[in-house]
Amino acid sequence: MLDHPILLQTEACPAAVIHVVMPRDQIGSVMGPAIAEVLEAVASQGIGPVGPVFAHHSRITPGIFDFEVGVPVSGPLLPVGRVRAGELPGATVLRTVYTGPYEELGDAWREFKDWVGRNGYEAASHPWETFLSDPGKDLDPSTYRTELNCPLL
Repeated sequence: MLDHPILLQTEACPAAVIHVVMPRDQIGSVMGPAIAEVLEAVASQGIGPVGPVFAHHSRITPGIFDFEVGVPVSGPLLPVGRVRAGELPGATVLRTVYTGPYEELGDAWREFKDWVGRNGYEAASHPWETFLSDPGKDLDPSTYRTELNCPLL
């Protein structure tokens, strides 16, 4: 289920990120450890997180995900392990919130991108999603909330 999209301008936001390129079917085994690694790095440096976990996509093909998983931070990051400094961009975006299990995010993105095109907008590259729910606390996947951000040309 998608909320009605809104148009807004985002501000650039410094972040700690890990760049991941992986087969789509490995998302379940890769995402959790990457999130834990980012969270540990920012906590140990006392700079965050200051916002929810996100996935910022560089390239999505039928078989491969190429993205950064990260969190917003309050100050400079010293690189540690795979974690490095990054940012969420400032951009004009259409934003919606998807409610439902992570396994159906692909369908939600398709529905959202169809809406974007039908309503006369032109999507740019590099969309991102922000995970508003914590699966460790929200035990019912049907209630997970994920913000979808579609940058515009």
